[in-house]
Amino acid sequence: MPNLDRRRFLRDAAASTALLSAGGLAAAARTGPAHAAAPAAASTSRRSGPVSFRWWGTSAWRIDIGNRTVLVDPFLSRIDTGLFRGAFDQATKLEVRTDVVDSLVDRAETVLVTHTHWDHYMDVPYVVGRTGARAVGTLTAYHLGLAYGLPAGKLSPVRGGEVLDFGAYTVEVVGSLHSRNASYSMAFPGVRVSRPAKPETIADLPEGDTLAYQVRVAGGPSVFFMGASDFAERNLTGLAPDVAMVALPSSTSTADYAERLLDALDRPAVVVPVHFDNFETELRNPVTVAPGDRERLDTLLAAVRRVSPRSRVIVPEYHTAYHF
Repeated sequence: MPNLDRRRFLRDAAASTALLSAGGLAAAARTGPAHAAAPAAASTSRRSGPVSFRWWGTSAWRIDIGNRTVLVDPFLSRIDTGLFRGAFDQATKLEVRTDVVDSLVDRAETVLVTHTHWDHYMDVPYVVGRTGARAVGTLTAYHLGLAYGLPAGKLSPVRGGEVLDFGAYTVEVVGSLHSRNASYSMAFPGVRVSRPAKPETIADLPEGDTLAYQVRVAGGPSVFFMGASDFAERNLTGLAPDVAMVALPSSTSTADYAERLLDALDRPAVVVPVHFDNFETELRNPVTVAPGDRERLDTLLAAVRRVSPRSRVIVPEYHTAYHF
């Protein structure tokens, strides 16, 4: 197990982050979203400046590495599908809330897509078109990008196993799995093996296979990002991240979820649960959590405390800058 004394965990000076006990949620400090002056051209040099991680709900993250920005699953429109009201409508139209996206995404050079369900992928084509970022994702994500009219040169299809060098940071692509519902299935399974018609409803965005990513910052931390709560255990061997963004399981269909995951990741020094919020509400603190998800979150974190008691646990708040 890596020496925890060598793991670095610093909190933002403006964010007095509280830790979570196994008994329930704890409040974290609030800071506003970062806004920089103008997009910076990508560089192959090592990073210059601080590194911060901001959670945007679901499994969405903004990572600022000096003057460079990486996004993970930037779903910001948070449209109402009825999912959290017991009236889920799979014919819900895909309507990007450009005002919300524009207020948060001033720049991006790389967008990492874990899978193509609407609550992960829906805003990606708009973000790529607006910022000129490169979208990294599955072959389904590639074909959907073409359907939205994005240039092929901005779409990087990956499968898992790739280690992409961006100079100031590397991205290791990890083949992964989507979470299972109580019926041992998932919403909108399927892939796109060719360019489809432009999606119009949430049902037009299938799971499309699932990936995870490990971002290693030059001179900084290694951080593992999940977008769904299942995984191929053998694919995680040797990653040993400093920080793990762990998706909340939506059911008990996956056996020994936390135990196997933390063992495979070599018990990271910092564990951050994600995908526990009601992602059809505004990105406003305090985070809205459905009662069933709050119970599952407490169960997950109790398991983390039991399996990896030396791990520091943070329940993130929206827009708060975390430094690891």
